[in-house]
Amino acid sequence: MRAEMMFKEYKNMKRELSVLEFQLRRFEGIDEEEVLEAMCFTHPVGDERIQTSSISDKTAKIALSYKHVAERENDDWHDFLLKRYKSLYEEITFFEHSVLELEGVLSEVIIDLLKGELTWETMMKKYNVSHAMIGKYRKAAIKELDARYELRDKQTEAYILS
Repeated sequence: MRAEMMFKEYKNMKRELSVLEFQLRRFEGIDEEEVLEAMCFTHPVGDERIQTSSISDKTAKIALSYKHVAERENDDWHDFLLKRYKSLYEEITFFEHSVLELEGVLSEVIIDLLKGELTWETMMKKYNVSHAMIGKYRKAAIKELDARYELRDKQTEAYILS
């Protein structure tokens, strides 16, 4: 992900990371009753036998397999949440580290822009610069951050190809 996209999506990504962290901390999985209901209302593919006994073939199959299905669904859901969390955490951490490493006043300006607590007019007063200069700082930071992303990509490529 490039710097420009990170600027646009940073707050949303932080929000999603917080929700994922909440879900992982309180993970209980899918309720077994929900699995049973889903299995009861699905129809098997192919011919269904007609039984003369009081328990249908479908009910027997559900009874034998619902715990296995519930465990598999829970494992898949937890794995998905964990994988997404790790990916998002890595991307945000790299971006934040790169912003902190920016040269001179760029780091402070970009942090203020990302927080979104200050208006551009307030930032103009804080840094004693013009509106255009704040924009130039942003463009310079994006250029420097993109160089860091390229370096990371090259390192990943070198590892994969070695």
